[in-house]
Amino acid sequence: MLNKENVIEVLKDVIYFPKGDNIIALNMVENLMVNEAEIRFDLIVEHRDDPKNEILVNAANRTLKGVFGEVNVDIKVKEAETALSKVKHIIAVASGKGGVGKSTVAANLAIALARANQRVALVDADIYGPSVPMMFGVDEQPACFERDGKTVMMPIEKYGIKLLSIGFFVDTDRPLIWRGPMATSALNQLMNDTLWGEIDWMVVDMPPGTGDIQLTLAQQYDVTGTVIVTTPQQVAFADVLRAAMMFREEALQIPIYGLVENMAYFTPSDQPEKKYYIFGKETGKRFAEQLGVPLLGQIPIVEKIAECGDHGTPLALDAESPVTKAFDAIAQAVINH
Repeated sequence: MLNKENVIEVLKDVIYFPKGDNIIALNMVENLMVNEAEIRFDLIVEHRDDPKNEILVNAANRTLKGVFGEVNVDIKVKEAETALSKVKHIIAVASGKGGVGKSTVAANLAIALARANQRVALVDADIYGPSVPMMFGVDEQPACFERDGKTVMMPIEKYGIKLLSIGFFVDTDRPLIWRGPMATSALNQLMNDTLWGEIDWMVVDMPPGTGDIQLTLAQQYDVTGTVIVTTPQQVAFADVLRAAMMFREEALQIPIYGLVENMAYFTPSDQPEKKYYIFGKETGKRFAEQLGVPLLGQIPIVEKIAECGDHGTPLALDAESPVTKAFDAIAQAVINH
C-alpha cells in the first residue's frame, strides 16, 4: 500500500555508504509527500556537486519503484545547511614562517573589509599561538548554548567583526601542548560549532608553515583563496615559496590572491610622506613576480602598528593612517578578485 509510513520503511533500505547508515536514520529525507500516483521528497546532502548524490538518487528511485511499481518519484537534491552555509567567501591569510606579521595583516584586513561595508568574520586558526584576543582586546569567553543536542557558540562581535579564537578558551600565557589531531579538532569546532550567520568574508588567520591546520582547512573547507604575507628578507621569501607550493598542490588547488609585503619600509609618524626602505626597495614586487601573483600591497613600519595591536585597537581603525590606506587598497583588491 502506498502511503507515507510505508515509503519511510522502504527508504530505510537505501544506504548512504560513506556514513554507513540509511537515509532515514541519517535525516537525509525532508518534505516527504505521498499520494496515490507520486512520491516526492528532498534529499539533503553535504555537497550539491558530489557525484555520489546521483548514485543515491538512482538507488532511492529504483528501490521505491521496486516496491510500489511505476509510481512517479520526484527527488530534489538540496545541500544541508551548516554553520558555514551563509558564509560566501573564506580567505586564508598564510605565511611560510613566523614573525612576519601575519596576524597583524589578518586583523587589519578584516577591519578594512568591514570598512568597505562587508560582513566580516575573523577566525584565529593559529591554535598554538592565538593573537586575536590581544589584538582586539577581548578577554571574555563566547556564549555557548545547546541547539539540536549539540553545544554551539556565538562569536564575539567587536568593531563590526565576528571573532572566534582558541585563545578565548585557554590561558594564552601557557603553551598548548597538543598533538596534531587535537589541534585540527579544535579548528573544526571553531568553524562548525559556531552560529556565524550571514558573512561575506571569513578571514582565517593561519599558523605559520605547512602543517596539519593548513591541510585541514584546505581539504575540508571551501576556501575561496589565500593571501600570503612576507617581509622583504630573502630568508622569509624562501619559506613563502614553500607555502605557495602547498596551496598549488594538485590535491588542494587553492587560488593565491596575491602577496602582501609587510614591513616594506619605515615611515616616521611626523613625516608620513617619507619612506625609508630599510630592507631594500622593490623587494616585494620581485617576490610577487617570482610567485607569479599580484603584489596586493606594501605595509609600512610605523610606530603605532604594534602599539595599537597590543592595546586591542588595530591600526586600520584609524582612517588617517598610511597603514589604513594600504589595507583599504588590499581589501578592495580582494573584493574585486
